[in-house]
Amino acid sequence: MTAPSLSPPGASASASAVSVPPEVEARAERPGITELRLSAFAGHRGAVFPLGPVTLLAGSSGSGKSTVLRVYEALARLGGGAELGEVFPDPVACVPERARPDARRRRGFRVGCTADGPEGPVRLDVAVQAEPELRIVGERLTSGGQILLETALRDPSRPVVQAAWHTAGSAPVTRGPLPDDRLGTALLPLRVAGRTDGQRRVLAAAEQTVVALRSVFACDPRPEPMRAAVRLGAGRLLRGCDNLAEVLWRTRTECGRRHVQLVATAHAGCAGPVADVLAEPLGDGTVRALLDRGDGVRTPLGLLVDGELRYLALALVLMTGPGVLEVDPVGEVPAALQALTVLADGFDRALDARQAGELARLAVRMGARGHIRLVGAVSDASWAAGVAGVSVVDLDARGGRPAADEAG
Repeated sequence: MTAPSLSPPGASASASAVSVPPEVEARAERPGITELRLSAFAGHRGAVFPLGPVTLLAGSSGSGKSTVLRVYEALARLGGGAELGEVFPDPVACVPERARPDARRRRGFRVGCTADGPEGPVRLDVAVQAEPELRIVGERLTSGGQILLETALRDPSRPVVQAAWHTAGSAPVTRGPLPDDRLGTALLPLRVAGRTDGQRRVLAAAEQTVVALRSVFACDPRPEPMRAAVRLGAGRLLRGCDNLAEVLWRTRTECGRRHVQLVATAHAGCAGPVADVLAEPLGDGTVRALLDRGDGVRTPLGLLVDGELRYLALALVLMTGPGVLEVDPVGEVPAALQALTVLADGFDRALDARQAGELARLAVRMGARGHIRLVGAVSDASWAAGVAGVSVVDLDARGGRPAADEAG
């Protein structure tokens, strides 16, 4: 592979379009990522993944499910202003296998996404050089077939790229340098004045993309830490859901209606009756979580099996929002205009088909309100066949090329 460029790859493995329920279409004012593109990244080449409100990436071990989620999270962090080195600490591992360096010994990778919202579909494509040094060498922001931002590395000796953004004023474009270690799209609000219609269009497209990317919570619940008592703190759920008891202590009193829904979900997916899900203080500054069986018996979560613990944690994630989850919300945008995307690697790990189906239906219900989207990686999505509103992308189909279908 030579130095990465933003030109379309020769072969594309585009999946078919994902159907969107009418109630979700009505909430298109909330920006969301509707497509991921791994043009050349690790084991993926020319791969396009459509994303609906609830999407399951299915495939065998090694099919690249986790890689897709990794790219989504990487783009989200770049959209939040993170430096390239923080996001890709091992960039060489991201270069497609057997990619050959060019005459200057350069190799890299290409990724992109589409953010849909009030401005319509906005495409972002990024080319990253991994060797001999990590840097963004090209970026393109496009809307309605028009390039709104384009950057290119002109002088390898300088840590900048030359950028040109749409102006549509006395000059058609404005040019200037941008750092080569940050996403230019995220920097545009600091560089574009917004005086012309063209500049305002650029700002609106960039802001839509950044809002869609930043509203992400990546989680993979770890059962063992959830069994232990935890100290009271900020009450924000961690990525591994280690502090589940602490968050239950907070949410049970703050949102009674959603807690009732959580109890009903717990009853549907846990063995035995469940009348309540609660946390109790132990007198030493810690709390432990319990299931109230309704007959005077309370079962500590430490006695539950891994599947039940992961089920409870994922249900809590899907029912809460940025105020409870350990995320960096887009503070300058009202919460009513944001849709939080939950990235769940190993979504079905340790779950039976009944539990996975209950969580999928919960995600669909919460997603219908427009506030939650879910992208989960599963080994087998056959249990989702009867769940309306769940989109399945099969990475094993057609020799590893992604194909999408609507379950239900």
